[in-house]
Amino acid sequence: MDQGDTDIQPAATDANPGGSHRRGAVVAALMLAMALAALDATIVSTAVPQIVGDLGGFSVFSWLFSGYLLAVTVTLPVYGKLSDTFGRKPVLVAGAALFLAGSLLCALAWNMAALIAFRVVQGLGGGALQGTVQTLAADLYPLKERPKIQSKLSTVWAVSAVAGPGVGGVLAAYADWRWIFLVNLPIGAVALWLIVRHLHEPERASGARPRIDWAGALAVFACGGVLLTALVQGGVAWPWLSAPSLGLFGTGLALVAVVVAVERRAAEPIIPGWVWRRRTIAAVNLALGALGLLMVAPSVFLPTYAQSVLGLAPVAAGFVLSVWTLTWPVSAALSQHVYRRIGFRNTAMLGIGTAALVLFAFPFLPYPGQAWQPTVLMLVLGAALGLFQLPLIVGVQSTVGWAERGTTTASVLFCRQIGQTFGAALFGAVANGVLAARLGGAGDLDSVTRALDAGTAPETTRRAIADAVHAVYLGASCAAALAFLVLLSLAPRKFPVIAD
Repeated sequence: MDQGDTDIQPAATDANPGGSHRRGAVVAALMLAMALAALDATIVSTAVPQIVGDLGGFSVFSWLFSGYLLAVTVTLPVYGKLSDTFGRKPVLVAGAALFLAGSLLCALAWNMAALIAFRVVQGLGGGALQGTVQTLAADLYPLKERPKIQSKLSTVWAVSAVAGPGVGGVLAAYADWRWIFLVNLPIGAVALWLIVRHLHEPERASGARPRIDWAGALAVFACGGVLLTALVQGGVAWPWLSAPSLGLFGTGLALVAVVVAVERRAAEPIIPGWVWRRRTIAAVNLALGALGLLMVAPSVFLPTYAQSVLGLAPVAAGFVLSVWTLTWPVSAALSQHVYRRIGFRNTAMLGIGTAALVLFAFPFLPYPGQAWQPTVLMLVLGAALGLFQLPLIVGVQSTVGWAERGTTTASVLFCRQIGQTFGAALFGAVANGVLAARLGGAGDLDSVTRALDAGTAPETTRRAIADAVHAVYLGASCAAALAFLVLLSLAPRKFPVIAD
């Protein structure tokens, strides 16, 4: 292999903080922690009827998901910086403990307001789990072995996220909805024990007392919370052009200016400027933000398409979506053989270019079509995205040393989460707009699909739903093309990798 054509070029040296401790036990703990974070993002969805029937609060139940998502997203940069300052272990232990405390409180909730508040507590711990697990994976393994652990974590995330609704439904139907949160306790306790017992980080050199940018953390938390609330609730709880929506967006933009001003003055900013000044990190952030956006199309809209247009049962519709979890981790694990030859950037461009073509092909499926047709597309899409995401994460983590890896990883995950939130709002508006145009009036996808389930909607409604989902997939293909252009124009051809 010609080393001149790859990114594996040493730029400096970096001590491996993994040491000789028992990595197997720590990896098991990381996989358990990742499973908990992924499950709790989706596990509540199928238990909503039982929860609402017990606690009431139907008008605000959507905050069970939004509150958790907001807390996870806005805390990612904060935990990333803290892990670089104080080490991964204390941040992961504190986050796991907070997550488990939130889970216990959720199981004890006495009304919907309390349950929503405790879901936010869960999310505050979940942000530490997501970011620190990915950072530790890079700390524990040298560059050549990193794809193995990252593919394992990808598999755990994908399987847990897809299995979440089914697990939640079974627990709510055959036990009690409170067990959705109680099952976290033994699993999380095992993960926590493994981390405390087996993860040993090297002692850090004594020096000046670390300075924590509390003002920056508060500003980031407030800004992210306001803007994400505007995106999540806009078009749902209130119209996009209503006073609450415009007020939140205006406040969020003002807080962006506050964050910039505070972080420029901080000695140790939560979001340092180098995250965006370095071409490699900035390009990966933007590309994975586009990934979060395009993932909304299959994960949110494909099950509706499979049930309403193809006429599949919910279980079969879930299978059509879940098949990409088969090819994504396999492709991710094999991606190292590609990027060792052509580099991180070119491998990612190959993956996202293929994904753009797959997403663009979806609207050309015949109507109503057969279930195997979108299934094949999802298999290819999973393989393409595995080839795209993992080389970028491994590559960008390998361009920084230990002291910057937590911040870098958190910025990547933060941008992906923001992309997903923005994509849900954007594509929801696109789908509802197409439906209104096709059906000659106001309407949204949820109400139309409920009418189809009740057998009260004509065939024209099915075609309208198909057109709406096709429009979403075209938008997702544009997001994939945008990621391709970002990597082509902004990312360096060779990532400046630091030698292990």
